[in-house]
Amino acid sequence: MCSAQVVSIVDDDEAVRLATASLVRSLGRPTRLFASAEEFLQSGYIAETSCLISDVMMPGMSGVAMHDRILALGFAPPTIFITAFPTADLEAKALANGALAVLDKPVDADALAHWLSVALDQP
Repeated sequence: MCSAQVVSIVDDDEAVRLATASLVRSLGRPTRLFASAEEFLQSGYIAETSCLISDVMMPGMSGVAMHDRILALGFAPPTIFITAFPTADLEAKALANGALAVLDKPVDADALAHWLSVALDQP
């Protein structure tokens, strides 16, 4: 485990953002929290993000649109989307654009731990 592997969490719901961060930290990963896609994009932390966990539906820019913008900027952090409104079309688009997974809310802790391991424990 590398302590420099920061997980950025983007979710407009503060309770979900804090709960997700608590879970990620319990797995030994440092976190940075953002309340919106715009806040993350303007933060200057994109390049330092080893894994991105983002809500899909947020006021303003969606998580999927943010991911598209990050890719256009030349970055491709492993990305895990979380959503309360899962659809086959959403999952297909997200995975086609390089996302690792689309998880339903409430997020299953074991599923999130699995995908974090996939994202961060690669040699």
